[in-house]
Amino acid sequence: MSDSKLFDVPAEMGAPLTSFAHPSSKRLMVFSGRSNTELAERICDRLGVTLGGTTLKTFANGEIYARFEESVRGADVFLVQSCVNPVNRNLMELMIMADAAMLGSAKRVTAVIPWYPYARQDKKSAPREPITARLVATLLRASGIDRVLTMDLHAGQVQGFFDGPVDHMTALPMFARHFRDMGLSGEGTVVVSADAGRAKLATRFAEMLDAEVAIIAKLRPEHGKARVAAIIGEVEGKKAIISDDIIDTAGTLCAGAQAVHDAGATEVYACATHAILSDPALERIKESVLHEVVVCDTVPIDPRAGESRIRVLPVDAILAQTIEEVFREGSVSNIFGGENQLF
Repeated sequence: MSDSKLFDVPAEMGAPLTSFAHPSSKRLMVFSGRSNTELAERICDRLGVTLGGTTLKTFANGEIYARFEESVRGADVFLVQSCVNPVNRNLMELMIMADAAMLGSAKRVTAVIPWYPYARQDKKSAPREPITARLVATLLRASGIDRVLTMDLHAGQVQGFFDGPVDHMTALPMFARHFRDMGLSGEGTVVVSADAGRAKLATRFAEMLDAEVAIIAKLRPEHGKARVAAIIGEVEGKKAIISDDIIDTAGTLCAGAQAVHDAGATEVYACATHAILSDPALERIKESVLHEVVVCDTVPIDPRAGESRIRVLPVDAILAQTIEEVFREGSVSNIFGGENQLF
């Protein structure tokens, strides 16, 4: 028998072997951790996809379990998780989900982290301190995350902590539209930077509003506390908008608002992307001189926020559009006209 005969197979058996091909279209799959499922569902509605099913549980000893209820093989997986309180649980849950996706043979794993944890620990301010924002970036990469989508980082250098692409979004255009619709723009309006470190960002925000710029110079005697040293710039007789990235306990914000008011501002407003609102933030804002505080829902908003003159702008449209651009290998910066790198 010739050698060629040894490898002959019936035609009906051999035919399918020549028809195998990789699918030409990618699969977009979105899953959510337990931190902000409602936001993830709204993102999926805008994308026209169904939020993927997951089993997430915490055992009695605090360990977290995660399992995807459908195949992720070959898919472009997006994991939506805002690492708000409980920060460490939500961060660990995100990394466990990423590991599960990687082991499930996902083509790419992208973490959608509207609120990036530990972002305020971005440098050494004293001997023997950690740079925890960098540590978190290292952990996320090690867990199998290929790409990160985040919003209004506390400091620009955090992007450099990642060994991989970071798509940075900003809420400033949304805030600018909101205040313009309120008539707060042009002459008679001043944007006030919450501290000297955000002066460049405040300048860009002021340009969007055709407004002037001022800066609150602060002293920080310890973590979580600040004292206003001076107001740099002219605020007397103007409507002031204090711009910041985060409102935690609101002590710094309310002290700054009082200082701006005492310096002669006729009305004081504020905007911040991330409304953490740890106690006693709501009470402080309610009792402050602030007319309105505009925030985004990058984290779940306390239902009592409306009683404290807090206005919430949704971010699901920005996040959905960014996810779509990443999935289609498009340009994220085009969404923001190249103005998403504001540092």
